[in-house]
Amino acid sequence: QVQLVESGGGLVQAGDSLRLSCAASGRTFSSYAMGWFRQAIGQEREFVGAIRWSGGTTFYANSVKGRFTISRDNAKNTVYLQMNMLKPEDTAVYYCAARIDELYRFYFNSNEYNYWGQGTQVTVSS
Repeated sequence: QVQLVESGGGLVQAGDSLRLSCAASGRTFSSYAMGWFRQAIGQEREFVGAIRWSGGTTFYANSVKGRFTISRDNAKNTVYLQMNMLKPEDTAVYYCAARIDELYRFYFNSNEYNYWGQGTQVTVSS
């Protein structure tokens, strides 16, 4: 079992930066692939990016590529989402998700993840 708690959301202006954190419980955190998703009001949950269990490789949605960076610190059981050059269309509730990385690949669909955090609101004003 893994429990995830996101933090770091808030209200910022366009062009600003934010760093979200996702703290995980459990002694096998390093075995888990992690993903970030977001959901804006009235829209479906959207894939933002993912990181493999080792932290060496990441994958991003086109909408955030070059602006967002995912990293993880397995010693701290934490994964991060650094968001730069934020835009109003980035406004959403951001969720981190986890699953065992037994397939040794990236996971892009929300239904591929077993564990979810409660979400943190990010609001970007123009």
